[in-house]
Amino acid sequence: MDEKLVSIVMGSDSDLPVMKQAAEMLNKFGIEYEIDIVSAHRTPEKLYEFASNAHNRGIMVIIAGAGGAAHLPGMVAAISPLPVIGVPIKSSNSIDGWDSVLSILQMPGGVPVATVALNGAKNAGILAAQIVSASDSSVRNKIIQYKQELKEQVITKSNKL
Repeated sequence: MDEKLVSIVMGSDSDLPVMKQAAEMLNKFGIEYEIDIVSAHRTPEKLYEFASNAHNRGIMVIIAGAGGAAHLPGMVAAISPLPVIGVPIKSSNSIDGWDSVLSILQMPGGVPVATVALNGAKNAGILAAQIVSASDSSVRNKIIQYKQELKEQVITKSNKL
């Protein structure tokens, strides 16, 4: 695949250590992606341009991570017709991450954001791959293999006990 199918955005470069986990999973499944900083509060024009045009560029899924007030995933979901996966990030100005979790999780009816665990970008990458796999059997086969590997890891650990 040469076409970028997933967009990973974050509110700040301080979110990159968490958000790169999503990129690692997309790499594992062979899914092309783009990654950028789009701040809901500091670059609202860039946010609007990004969210209103991502689907026109072939993007299928958006992963949006943010800490603190964490408005980025919800604002992207308010504008874009694409599925949005929100990653709450425990940041330096966070209230133990709960502010981020609730900001992303408690969306009003009509503006859904699929929300993963605090700092759960790995699962966001897997979920994005599963969404892509609905229309791409080669990605689906890689996910099936990944789940088999997870199963085998548990069996190996169990046998070592």
